[in-house]
Parts: sequence; C-alpha cells; structure tokens
Amino acid sequence: MTDSEKRIRALGLCSGGLDSMLAGLVLRAQGIAVEWVSFETPFFDARKARRASRLTGIPLTVLAITDRYLPMLRNPPAGYGKRMNPCMDCHSLMFRIAGELLRERGFDFLFSGEVLGQRPMSQTLPSLRYVEKHSGMGGLILRPLSAKLLPETLPERRGWVDRERLLAIRGRGRKEQIALARTFGISEYPAPAGGCLLTDKGFSRRLQDLFGHGAVGTEAELQLLKSGRHFRLHPQAKLIVGRSEKENEFLLRWRDPARDIVLDVRDHPSPIGLVQGQADEEILRRAAAICLGYTRAPRSQASVVVVTRPAGREEISVPPLAPEESKRWLL
Repeated sequence: MTDSEKRIRALGLCSGGLDSMLAGLVLRAQGIAVEWVSFETPFFDARKARRASRLTGIPLTVLAITDRYLPMLRNPPAGYGKRMNPCMDCHSLMFRIAGELLRERGFDFLFSGEVLGQRPMSQTLPSLRYVEKHSGMGGLILRPLSAKLLPETLPERRGWVDRERLLAIRGRGRKEQIALARTFGISEYPAPAGGCLLTDKGFSRRLQDLFGHGAVGTEAELQLLKSGRHFRLHPQAKLIVGRSEKENEFLLRWRDPARDIVLDVRDHPSPIGLVQGQADEEILRRAAAICLGYTRAPRSQASVVVVTRPAGREEISVPPLAPEESKRWLL
C-alpha cells in the first residue's frame, strides 16, 4: 500500500453516550480506521465508554489522568460552570492528552461526539474554538455530528473525510441522533445525563470545602467525597458518617490508616464515623455524639463509642446529638 493509499486513522474522545457512538460510526462508515480514548479520575469513569466499545466494536484505550487533572481543576483559566465543573479547560486537557496519543500511535486526526449548542457552556461556537486553541490541536479536531455548521477542518480539506457525508445537527434535541442510530442498528445507549460528579451540587460543595481547607487532594480524599454525610467540625477537622453498610465499607476502604480516626458505636448498630485532620478531645467527642445521633441509642443517656486511632484504641462515653442539632456543621 502506497502512502496515498494509506488508510486514514482517527482517534475519538468517547464518553460512552449516543453522540460519541454515532460520531465513531459515521467516520467508520467512510472507511476510516476509528479508535477511542476515554479518561478516568475520581470525578468520572469509563464504564459507559467500555460498554460503547463492546456494542460497536470500536477499540478503546482508557487512561487515568488524575495527576494531570487536579492542577487544572484547582485553577481553570476559563473558570467553572454552575458547580465545580471546568468544562472548557477539561475538554482542552483531554484533547491535549489525546493529541499526545495521536502523535505516539500515528493517528491522523481527532474527533468527538460534541453537538453545537447542546450544552450551554462547553458546546457553543466560542467554547469549541477555545478548546481547539488551548489544546494545541487546532484544525485537527473534527466534530462529525455538527461538522457542516463548523469551519472546515484539516481532515476535510485534505480529503481524508468526505464533508458531504457529515452532519449538521444543532441544539439539545435528540430526534436526529435517534433516527441515525436506527440506521446503524444501535438500539442500546445510555440516557443523556451527565456522568461527571463535578456537576453535582453536593459533591461540588464538599470539594470546595476540601480545597478551601488546604487538603492536597489525594486519591483517597477525593474518593471519600462520594459517600456519607460530611461535617466540617473545625477548620482542621472533618467528620464523615456512613449512611449504610455499603458506605461504611467504602469509608473503611479509603481511609488513611496512618492519619484517620475511626468511630464505631459499641452497643448499637451504627454508621462508621471517620475523622480526618487534627481533632482534639472536644472535637472527637462532638464527632462521636453526631455518630450516635444516627443510631437508636437512647437519647437520654450516654453510650460508648470505640475510637480507633493510628496509635491504638480507646472507648469514650458521650450522649447522642440529634441530627437536627448537628446540621449546623453539615456540608
């Protein structure tokens, strides 16, 4: 095969949603060798992308990018969306990393399932231009579902892609995508709900609190934001209280045995309490009382709470603090 006959290869960003699948299938229908890359952090994962890969047969590479993601998340140049979601800089980073993979593995261009006007922050024409500029991949990012509404890209100008066989989808509706999915025999796809925790109100509040109190943002600290009730008891101390047996197990799995303090009510079924940071005796007793408040321990008397520190175990006796009273510290 001569260079002129070389099969064109395209690498797409895949969230696993219908738009991602269609973008890949539209290009594959033109004879382009299509692959996907998806990214994982504590805020989003590649489960949907893996399922999309199985359904379509499009090869998928999954990369963990937490170390590169956190510096951007702490100070995104374009700012945040409604919550802690830095969508424009997030997409720029993802395309930048995909560009590194493009050069490493010999792909010709990048693509995504983004639809013009579908999302108010990240899929407007200015935001798409911002991503191209700040990813360093200007001209090499094709968006097949809205390509006819966007400036012509290098893959189109060079004839790698037939622009006439691309689409001009715009806005939040899904009728065109659903109709197109039928032509490809795709009947299984996830609902268009976002899978990023950074758009979640409660999670964002916890993350702001974590960053605001000087935490490094380790993998464990970030994972623990996903479960339990979180209480800021002191600028240097936080309590997490499990809400179920499954959450108790999650807290124990991700705790730092060298730093975190575990609270467990001795004589009653109870949630696990996890104290992070520097807790003096007063803070520790308050944390134990809050944990007791979520049990059926008698409200009129003290109960024993087992305290497991990195240095050893002890028992303390405190009266419960009712949930309505502890709400003042709830994040």
